[in-house]
Amino acid sequence: MNTKTRVKLLVIVGSSVAIVMAVMAGKALTDDVRPVRPGSEAPDFSAARLTDGDTVTLRDYEGDVILLNLWATWCAPCEVEMPSMQRLHEQLGPSGLKIVAVSVDTQESALVAQWVEDRGLTFDVLHDKRGAIMTDYQATGWPESFIIDRDGLIVRKIWGPAEWDDQAEVAVFRRLLGLTEPNEEG
Repeated sequence: MNTKTRVKLLVIVGSSVAIVMAVMAGKALTDDVRPVRPGSEAPDFSAARLTDGDTVTLRDYEGDVILLNLWATWCAPCEVEMPSMQRLHEQLGPSGLKIVAVSVDTQESALVAQWVEDRGLTFDVLHDKRGAIMTDYQATGWPESFIIDRDGLIVRKIWGPAEWDDQAEVAVFRRLLGLTEPNEEG
C-alpha cells in the first residue's frame, strides 16, 4: 500500500472515530446547530496549554490570524504535516500568525508534551483530553484545520494533512496578515 493510499485510509478511519466521539459526548449534530464552515464565526473552545496547564480559549487569540489545527499523536497524517507547520510558524509567527494545534489525545498531557518536544515544535500546542473541540468544530477526522481571520471568521476548512509552508498557503496567510500589497499576487 503506497503512502497516499495509507493516508486516505487513516483519514477515513479517523472520520468514523470522530463521529462516534461526537455521539458518545451527547453532542450529535442537530438542525439547531450552526454549521462550521468558511464564512461562519469560529466557535469558542477551551483547552489546556501544554507548557503550563492553563486553560486557553479562542478568545485569548482575539484579533489574531490563526491556523487552528486539530490533531492527535497517534495520527500519521498529523505527524506528516507538523514540520511544515513549524516552518510556517518560523516564517510568519514574527509577523503575527498564531498557530494553535489542539491535541485530542486521551492520554496524559505530559505524554503529548513529550511528543511535541521530541519534534521541536515551538508554536502553541493545547490539549483537549475530552475531545470537545472535535464536536464544537464539527470535525470529521484528523488532522483537520481552520484558518481564522482577525474578525474570528473561518476563512478555510482543510481536511487532511497540508503542506503549510507551500507558497500558495503562505500567500493566504500573508494576505490575511496584511503583508501583501494590493497589486501583489496571492
